[in-house]
Amino acid sequence: MGKDIQFSLMYRDMWQSSGKYMPRVDQLVRIAPVIIDMGCFSRVETNGGGFEQINLLFGENPNKSVRAWTQPFNDVGIKTHMLERALNGIRMSPVPADIRKLMFKVKKKQGTDIARSFDGLNDERNIIDSITYAKAGGMIAQGTLSLTYSKVHTVDYYIELASKLIDHGADEICLKDMAGIGRPVSLGKIVEGIKASYPEVIIQYHGHSGPGFAPVSILEVARAGADIIDVGMEPLSWGTAHVDLLTAHAILKDAGFNVPDINMKAYMEARSLTQEFIDDFLGYYINPKNRMMNSLLIGPGLPGGMMGSLMADLENNLASLNKWMAKRNKPEITQDQLLIKLFEEVEYIWPKLGYPPLVTPYSQYVKNVALMNVIQMYKGKERWSMIADNIWDMILGKSGKLPGKLDEEIVELAKAQGREFYTGRPQDLYPDNLDVFRKEMADNNWDLGEDEEELMELAMHPEQYRAYKSGAAKQAFEEDLAKRKAEKEGASQVTATPVATTSVTPPVNYQPKSMNIEINGEKFKVAVSYDENEAPVETKSPALNGSAKEEISAANGSAKEVLAPVEGKFFRTKNASEKGVNTGDFVKVGDIIGYIESMKVYNAITSEITGKVVEVCHADGDDVEEDDALIKIV
Repeated sequence: MGKDIQFSLMYRDMWQSSGKYMPRVDQLVRIAPVIIDMGCFSRVETNGGGFEQINLLFGENPNKSVRAWTQPFNDVGIKTHMLERALNGIRMSPVPADIRKLMFKVKKKQGTDIARSFDGLNDERNIIDSITYAKAGGMIAQGTLSLTYSKVHTVDYYIELASKLIDHGADEICLKDMAGIGRPVSLGKIVEGIKASYPEVIIQYHGHSGPGFAPVSILEVARAGADIIDVGMEPLSWGTAHVDLLTAHAILKDAGFNVPDINMKAYMEARSLTQEFIDDFLGYYINPKNRMMNSLLIGPGLPGGMMGSLMADLENNLASLNKWMAKRNKPEITQDQLLIKLFEEVEYIWPKLGYPPLVTPYSQYVKNVALMNVIQMYKGKERWSMIADNIWDMILGKSGKLPGKLDEEIVELAKAQGREFYTGRPQDLYPDNLDVFRKEMADNNWDLGEDEEELMELAMHPEQYRAYKSGAAKQAFEEDLAKRKAEKEGASQVTATPVATTSVTPPVNYQPKSMNIEINGEKFKVAVSYDENEAPVETKSPALNGSAKEEISAANGSAKEVLAPVEGKFFRTKNASEKGVNTGDFVKVGDIIGYIESMKVYNAITSEITGKVVEVCHADGDDVEEDDALIKIV
């Protein structure tokens, strides 16, 4: 009898590698018993990654979802596991230690057994912190190697990293081949090297289909001693997702391994339910190209886990770019042209950025820089002209140590902008902050939740949680889904009723109906009423003061505008420590006037004009298109 091999179903990652959203909790609890009936899984990935955030985005409570979804597996002894990003927890930016610690305690209480902790830079300091916090919270700590292929990511590099994690308490090791570009023989050597020193440590292999190496990699790591293989299942296997259970099972059985039998009736039922969920609403967020394997991914090495969101982002960026091209009588660009340009740019800039492993969030960072470079160069501008603060934090060492050396061009760019490099422990830059959110819960009379899970959710995803509590998230999701359904059903020709926010240059005697004001840091939208008999302002009056002249100058169109370089959501600040720009403020060239949240990062927008702000054109959270005016300056 050959070695036993177990399977883990990546039901969470299957969806997020294919598109944007996950099934609702009512759908998850329907499919859970069917997955159990398949009889071949010792583990199921239930949450983590973007699961909690996605629930908030479509207006559901992620804590209730996790508890209900994990319970059936807990009841029958199938271990559940989650993905978390070490310093970044279950979001895209660094998380204070007290919030990270609470997350592990909450997730264990909710029914999650194993924490798969990875760091996008493979900085062992960040992963070791997670191992310590996970074990303190009662979870099994699975230290993770983020696999990629470069001259610095060698077999010995990964064996050494695994040794450090095990020596600091990791219960298990995961080989996370998120882009599926790990070369099969090398992966086998990594497993063999780890098992030589730690034969009792469980090794779990996670690979994406992507460029096509994954079936061979499964065989190689199994022969080298891997214990558990992550798999997907139809209709969401292959493409940017994972090798299908049936294929992995057949390969390993033929090679002499002892693998559990599959209840094919239950497999087909689970397949049918998954398709039902796709047809219900999730299919509107899945790009058909994500269902295809693509050997072009070998070059850029972008992971399957982000290809779903990448294609969605690409649609929006392409539309904005082509709108810009059309205004200037330039030929439109196809999606394939933009995609190939993007892949080429990723290959070009990746070594210059120090070879960060292309895994969340750093795969998004590298992709975002590449995409911004491509877009800016199409517009005749320079490379590196838009780098978000989150990305600078990675470059400067604030998220961890880069595996490779930064290109001198990037170093000089940082110096020119007055940025300083950091070599200390990353967690030290993000002091404990849980009490701030505890106070916000109290001020709003919000329940802390069972095991303080609601507090954890607010602290981990503050903006999304507030939008969930207000109902804005659910409303936005339902509007977006309705729009997508209408477009698919051919209803897009119906002209929407014009709204009052149409951008029209106001007349000289323009009288606004509402204003956005800020008092002691709190934002209010107020109505403005006028005396019906009040005469309009006489624009030629010599008694006008400087402020009135500036307002008239703005109304007459002589004010200069700072334009949005990319579409997204506008925010004047990105955290409570910043002071947003206001009407009347004086700004200089290079000053930050706001941020646009696009492609999961906040892009700082700097002024190219010196002068006095006479209008802030958008409220926080407003959607802006590329080339929309953000502020007006005289």
